[in-house]
Amino acid sequence: MKKFFTTLSNIWKIEDLRVRITNTLLFLLIYRVGSFVVLPGVNAAIASTQKAEGLVGLLNMFAGGSFSRSSIFALGVMPYISASIVVQLLGIAVPYFTKLQKEGESGRNKLNQWTRYLTIGITFLQAIGYLKSQVAADARTIADPFTFIFLNTFVLTAGTLFVMWLGEKITDKGIGNGISLIIMVGIIAQLPGAFATEFISRNGGAGGLIAFIVEIVALIGVVMFTILIVQGTRKISVQYAKRIVGNKQYGGVRQYIPLKVNAAGVMPIIFAQALMFIPQTVSQFFPNVSSNGILIALANYNSWEHNLLFGILIILFTYFYTAITVNPNQMADDMKKNGGFIPGIKPGRTTAEFIDGVISRITLPGSVFLAIIAIIPALASLVGVSPIFARFFGGTSLIILVGVVLDTLQQIESHLLMRHYDGLMKTGRIKGRTAMPAAAGTSPTAI
Repeated sequence: MKKFFTTLSNIWKIEDLRVRITNTLLFLLIYRVGSFVVLPGVNAAIASTQKAEGLVGLLNMFAGGSFSRSSIFALGVMPYISASIVVQLLGIAVPYFTKLQKEGESGRNKLNQWTRYLTIGITFLQAIGYLKSQVAADARTIADPFTFIFLNTFVLTAGTLFVMWLGEKITDKGIGNGISLIIMVGIIAQLPGAFATEFISRNGGAGGLIAFIVEIVALIGVVMFTILIVQGTRKISVQYAKRIVGNKQYGGVRQYIPLKVNAAGVMPIIFAQALMFIPQTVSQFFPNVSSNGILIALANYNSWEHNLLFGILIILFTYFYTAITVNPNQMADDMKKNGGFIPGIKPGRTTAEFIDGVISRITLPGSVFLAIIAIIPALASLVGVSPIFARFFGGTSLIILVGVVLDTLQQIESHLLMRHYDGLMKTGRIKGRTAMPAAAGTSPTAI
């Protein structure tokens, strides 16, 4: 406990870190306050009684409750994330975007501009759909539907752009990972209410407090398991040739390439969830086929058919996303240019094949474990956990929470170590987060 307070004191002593943490808290406070500002022409009392279940519940969690409250930040940063995914996929399929990805800083700036433009378009379309489907007619105080939708479409679009600006400011002026921190704060904001709901239901119903304690222990176990998956790496030794230039020696040291067990991050779950929403969408637009037994089973989040297909899609998307984000050929070329080689492996094509084989072997258990984490909320619901509380037992929300918290701790720890203070951990650095890669292509996948 003494070391904990000493660490907090050291953090406060570093002026740059203190300012960055203060800025981050200030920007996050602005976001949370704005999430309670209701759209113009909406009755706040009626809007706050809307239920958020299924897909709506998931979106509401990412938006910190703004979605169900009909807030000006109702869409949150989800349109920006969708635009980022589209631009990233265009970088694989379209030569122009592929070229931009290889142009360094100028290329990244152009890609960011394209992402912002696409965010405006996606937000505009999602705002219209949100206003038509999620804001009840009795909650509207503006009688003319066209005026109501026209006005609030611009308000929602401006709200999303403002949240995106806050995220960028947190990245520049705060402790980094601005968009991820905004999502994390939105998820954490739902946690106290979920705890209270589950405690009340258990205290006055089945299982009692013993069942609630068991659930908390299980939740801690799932969090620890998720940390192992997020932190897990396979280290490949790399030896660099020794060179003598003048009176100085270069190279001659051994480093390693840390290949992550879950290199795809949370993206496979997001892609798989997008496909699993199709049966529910089909049943809404085509009532004649909504009575189909298979369609009903796939639309039910607790059915074994839904979770089996969901798990298979996650495994497939993990392989797909790992293949497009980790490039063994580029890693082998970078090592060869820098005079590096894997002991016992020939440089060049043989090295690329070796790295590709290692990635394929570690991706299998990583994808299976990711699928297990994704379906744990459904399993928790089947054993009696309330749907709101079950969302924290796994899935996208838990992986985002774990990943963002670890990255934030790593940012703080790097500031401490840079100024010769002890790290956050008693035994040194946070394992798995601060290792310097020996070659390109091993950076963590952004949310």
